[in-house]
Amino acid sequence: MSYPARVWGKQSEQQGGLTLPAVGTILTDTNRLRLIRPRPHFQSSIVTRHMLTRLLITVCAFAVSTSLVADDTPSAEPSAKEQALQEVQRLRQEAAPFQQQSQTSREQGTQLQNQLLELQQMLLKTERELQATKKSLEEAQAKLKTEQEAATKADEVKKQADQAYADAQKALAEAQKNSEAAKAAADAEATKLADAQKLVQTSTEAVGGLQTKSNQTTAMLDASKKQIEQAQAQQMNLLAAADTAYAEWLKREQAAEQLLKSVGEWVSFAAEVAPVFQERCLACHNARTAKGRYNMENYAAIVKGGESGPVLEGNSNDALLCIMIADGSMPKEADPLTPEQQALINRWVNLGSKLDAGLDPGAPLIQIMPKFPQPAPPETYRVPIPVTALAFSPDGNLLASSGYHEVLLWSAENGQLVRRITNVAERVYGLEFTADGARLAVAAGTPGRIGEVKIFQVADGTLLANMVATDDAMFDVAFSPDGNRLAACGADRSIRIFDATSGEQQQLIEDHADWVVSIAWSPDGTKLVSASRDKTSKIFDANTGDALGTFNGHGEVVSTAAFLADGSQVISGGRDKQLRVWNVADTKEVRKIGGFGDEITHFVLLPDNRVVSVSADKNARLHNAADGKALQTYSGHNDWLHSAAVHPGTGKVATGCYDGEIRTWKLDDAAVISNWIAKP
Repeated sequence: MSYPARVWGKQSEQQGGLTLPAVGTILTDTNRLRLIRPRPHFQSSIVTRHMLTRLLITVCAFAVSTSLVADDTPSAEPSAKEQALQEVQRLRQEAAPFQQQSQTSREQGTQLQNQLLELQQMLLKTERELQATKKSLEEAQAKLKTEQEAATKADEVKKQADQAYADAQKALAEAQKNSEAAKAAADAEATKLADAQKLVQTSTEAVGGLQTKSNQTTAMLDASKKQIEQAQAQQMNLLAAADTAYAEWLKREQAAEQLLKSVGEWVSFAAEVAPVFQERCLACHNARTAKGRYNMENYAAIVKGGESGPVLEGNSNDALLCIMIADGSMPKEADPLTPEQQALINRWVNLGSKLDAGLDPGAPLIQIMPKFPQPAPPETYRVPIPVTALAFSPDGNLLASSGYHEVLLWSAENGQLVRRITNVAERVYGLEFTADGARLAVAAGTPGRIGEVKIFQVADGTLLANMVATDDAMFDVAFSPDGNRLAACGADRSIRIFDATSGEQQQLIEDHADWVVSIAWSPDGTKLVSASRDKTSKIFDANTGDALGTFNGHGEVVSTAAFLADGSQVISGGRDKQLRVWNVADTKEVRKIGGFGDEITHFVLLPDNRVVSVSADKNARLHNAADGKALQTYSGHNDWLHSAAVHPGTGKVATGCYDGEIRTWKLDDAAVISNWIAKP
């Protein structure tokens, strides 16, 4: 900020049109005058001296007033940076009440949730009591009925006894003894009747009491349900208010961040810092391999630090992370960060090591970073690369294959390259077309660095959706039978289910202990079956994500799995060189299919339960999964087979080899149709 300069003894000041010497000059001249003795006999000299003194006082007073005026002079307009900082302060002051409102609403929502849980528990208890009361009522009513029947029977017996007594009285003379016995019997039956009637009365009263209790419990249950409904509605309102307040806070906080960035006072962790950490640090500092016990998978872990404690305390001169980056300790045994990267991290630390507003501190770096385009593939390949994925288009005209940072679309008729779909991670592992052939889902990854699931438009290779990004490769994708959902699995041990249209993640299943390499839907779309490096194949409920069963029969890595046509059985294959068929209901093995010379790497199940499998023994095979019978062998490749695709309509099989060769065969007689090296 600039201010008007004060001038002291460096220029003349004008007052009333009279040019006056500068103040310093007058002071100097006055001192000189004081050294000259006045001559008493010269009155004019004395007058002159008095005039000069008065003039000096006037000038000093003017100088002081000028100084005061200068002090009171308004300053110049604030600089752009100061204006931005003032605006940031205003925005944050404006945002603070919204943040407080959001926190308060969420706290109230949490309290209400706890109350709701108590109400629900009370409701469950009341329902159990009501069930117990109803059961007691039913038992009491049954008992009452029995006792009423007994009383009725006793009454009939009494009547019979009375009749016998009367008969005995008539024959008293003949059978006094019988009369007395009959009377005793009648008295006994009368006593039984009285007891039975008393029991009936007691049971009647008990039934009435239970009925009253049942009615009261039912009323309490209805009231509790109403309370729960009201509490749920209130909770929804609180959460909606919290979301609204949070949105208002976030809008202002993000505007403040943009203003700070415009004047050089903000570094975005997500957009600028996280990509550096992801690329250069995460290989040695992740949850699985946390050197120095320092995990850098997310912002919260980065701030927390490792075995040496927090690493971001102080400024860049004091923060341990900055020091280790500067002296080359990080990354260890790798090229140091560029000067630009180091300067960026230092600035971020100096500005407070902050996280962008609205982001989850626990979210993986890869999920909050911008999704950068993948490197372009080479125009031509110097050497072939393994064919790790194949898929026929629904009409059978195209065959998609894995490439290097791309998907290659070939003519299924003659093997000519039709199109190259780029912006893909280094290695492609899974491919699947939509039922109409318009879109292609791709599972890919750069091992140990990034995994992704993307959907492309087949006609021109346009990227339609970037479904997910993870910190390791994604291995397989599968559309649900109705085409509305997409399942994917990868090296992070997860299975994810997405809405195929919106891209919204619906389920995250983390039940396996190692890579999940294959995923398939049941014919009715209600279940998923997986194959994993943890030596199991598992079945999951596709709607809830719950595990329904685990098959451990392979005892080795399981590479591939699928449901048979009726959905009651699964077939799986892997490193144990066996195809195994097992029940969904109890995961018991039904049959196994052998004859493979090495591990089974992949298979494709046909609608009629025939299965085309490929193996590291360089052969593909056709079996009937229903009875295990071998039908065909497709021989001729010179290396491991990694992938296969089948188009039943055209009767074609395609196989992909480690040496880069693709072959197409006739499904029924295993005759070769064509072959080529998948190399642009």
